[in-house]
Amino acid sequence: MNKNTEKVKSKDQKVKTEETIVKKPQKKKVKQKRIISSGIAFVNSTFNNTIISIADEQGNVVAWSSAGAKGFKGSRKSTPYAAQVAADDAGGKAYDQGLRTLYVQVKGPGSGRETALRALQSRGFKIVSIKDTTPFPHNGARPPKKRRV
Repeated sequence: MNKNTEKVKSKDQKVKTEETIVKKPQKKKVKQKRIISSGIAFVNSTFNNTIISIADEQGNVVAWSSAGAKGFKGSRKSTPYAAQVAADDAGGKAYDQGLRTLYVQVKGPGSGRETALRALQSRGFKIVSIKDTTPFPHNGARPPKKRRV
């Protein structure tokens, strides 16, 4: 910032100083569009919602959407139709950035798994592989002790 000072004499011969602050114009960073040909689609389908994230091969998220973000509330978020709308939205955003082939990873027990895949396929993506990454316990945590009545 530059400060310009000017001395102004008034009728009473008192010296007044006026300061004006001059701002330098800032350069905006131009966002570069990267053209990506293939990526990974993560479909996380729970009992209450379906979240679709589409990333490039390095794992940087390109587009995402969910049933809740598309305006579905309550029990309607868990429907297959809500998953289809969310997948269609995320797929459209990714398709505009040049994505054409997808590797799909599906996680969770929800009802929107297959419908989200169909929506991505109908968007024009070539789905190379479908992998189920649902976590399941290998005998898991210790159960609570038995009740004594």
